[in-house]
Amino acid sequence: MNLIDMDIGEIKLGKYLTLEQFCTCSQTYKKYAQEINPYPKNLTEVIPALQDLNKFILDPVIDYFGIEKFCLTYGFCSQDLKKYLDKKDPVTGEKNGRISPEKDQHMAHEVKSNGKYYCERLGASCDFFIIDVPSDKVVDWILQTRLPFDSMYFYSIHRPIHISYGPQHKRDIWTFTTLRQPTRKGIEKWVELTKGW
Repeated sequence: MNLIDMDIGEIKLGKYLTLEQFCTCSQTYKKYAQEINPYPKNLTEVIPALQDLNKFILDPVIDYFGIEKFCLTYGFCSQDLKKYLDKKDPVTGEKNGRISPEKDQHMAHEVKSNGKYYCERLGASCDFFIIDVPSDKVVDWILQTRLPFDSMYFYSIHRPIHISYGPQHKRDIWTFTTLRQPTRKGIEKWVELTKGW
């Protein structure tokens, strides 16, 4: 079916998730839903990138752990959502979210007004966790299964995993210091596992 002929939110990205689920799962979207268009503008490139992420990463994860335990916390970042992530919460004074559009692949193949991609790495990413499974065990499974990720960020056993699928297939794994600086300290065994893939 032609993308224009259907309700955009109903587009299936894989076996389990729709575009609506992927674009409306973040806390910031839920907080400002009436003011945000959560959907991509560059549909012809973004949809296939999100479908690849689902096909090669998320579908296998959900097949193994179960859809009832899968919790998507951050999927696609639209241009509207990006504006709200950059704003500060009027109550707390803190930014609504941390975003690095030039690196993190949450904007997939969205294009700026100057015609350039927000993220030259292309591909697509999301953050998720598995209910009642520590995130380090999910990372172990992803590596043992050799899912073809591009980048993976491990924050802690109690926080969601960030994972991407893209054309570079870098197999980069990062964790972060208390000052939010990327490091590989403490995850050497995982980094070693990806060598030679």
